[in-house]
Amino acid sequence: MYLASVERPAGTLDRTKRIAGNVLALGTVSLVTDVSSEMVSAVLPLYLVVGLGLGPVVYGVLDGLYTGATALLRLVGGYVADRAQRRKLIAGLGYGISAVAKAGLLAAGTSVPALGAAIVADRAGKGLRTAPRDALITLSTPASDLGRAFGVHRAMDSAGAFAGPLVAIAVLAASGQAFDAVFVVSGCIAAIGVLVLVLVVRDHRDDSAKTAVDLRAAAALLKIAPIRALLLGAVLLGLSTIGDGFVYLLLQRRENLSTGWFPLLAVGTSLAYLVLAVPFGTLADRIGRTPVFLGGYAALAMVYLFLTTSWGGLPALLTVLFLYGVFYAATDGVLMALAGPLLPAALRTTGLALIQTGQALAYLVSSVLFGLAWSWWDATGAIQLFAVAGVVTLGGSAALLLRTGGAAR
Repeated sequence: MYLASVERPAGTLDRTKRIAGNVLALGTVSLVTDVSSEMVSAVLPLYLVVGLGLGPVVYGVLDGLYTGATALLRLVGGYVADRAQRRKLIAGLGYGISAVAKAGLLAAGTSVPALGAAIVADRAGKGLRTAPRDALITLSTPASDLGRAFGVHRAMDSAGAFAGPLVAIAVLAASGQAFDAVFVVSGCIAAIGVLVLVLVVRDHRDDSAKTAVDLRAAAALLKIAPIRALLLGAVLLGLSTIGDGFVYLLLQRRENLSTGWFPLLAVGTSLAYLVLAVPFGTLADRIGRTPVFLGGYAALAMVYLFLTTSWGGLPALLTVLFLYGVFYAATDGVLMALAGPLLPAALRTTGLALIQTGQALAYLVSSVLFGLAWSWWDATGAIQLFAVAGVVTLGGSAALLLRTGGAAR
């Protein structure tokens, strides 16, 4: 198994091929769930920083928990899903835990420890479900079409992310700016997503799989050079990636946006992601997944660089949100499409969880560091530091991945 074989599938991409029904079903679950998740994500930074008056360091810790906590649970969930061949069950548990966590946010009130616990529970659910869900996509799709399949799934996912902040705005307007109402409605929508998963998604079992699923076999995944290079590259890039909330808080401060407009920043990013996810996934199948993946992080570096300049106004705002959407469209599903065919089918979930865990831990570190940098040098100094770090890590990851691909060829 070589990176080169993943980057350049043989033959010409057939655009008439249908997307597997299981992929569409999983996309529907993600769409509904992301409406719920993004309702909370769109208002949470504002709720914590403006509503509760938390400083950047505390917010950085909570944001790190939101993006990186329970990362090791991904590995446990991935391994158990492969071992028991019950990927749908583990994914369902993850979706269910996240739904219950919305009630935890409501019960937490203004208690920072309780909010942290609810956030950890929500991310624990995401950690459990992501790898089994992505494994089901790879196991339902030919290797040559994975970029397009993940593009379709991520487009449906981002449609939910697009709608979520709009629903949050409507709920806030109808409830007199009550954040509790957002958490209640979000929990109800999350429960619908769990129901769709149970009724529509099909599991994927292969009793004839020849690869043994045990801890030794799972650890042996790191002996595969392309997987090791992909993991190191993803972790390196994750160390210079800050959370969405920080990006949107920086935009709000720079553009002096009112709190009512804040959730629309996530809408702008999700719209770009929605439009570009399928084209970038298809492009990755045609020209190679590594260049598209690295190009997404180049777009993120440009976002950070723009945030360090004095360029403002509506054109600057739209440019940053568009590039942020490009980043997600070119990296999220493409990374999983890049990794999937490198992994044995019997250990597909474990391998994907390994890469996701590496990224999640890197995000946890970067969010805490960004919060500390903001405290020490203010927001401008912090984003300047991470802009430089983004360019450096992009160069290092590109050298690592492209050199590995060249050696394989």
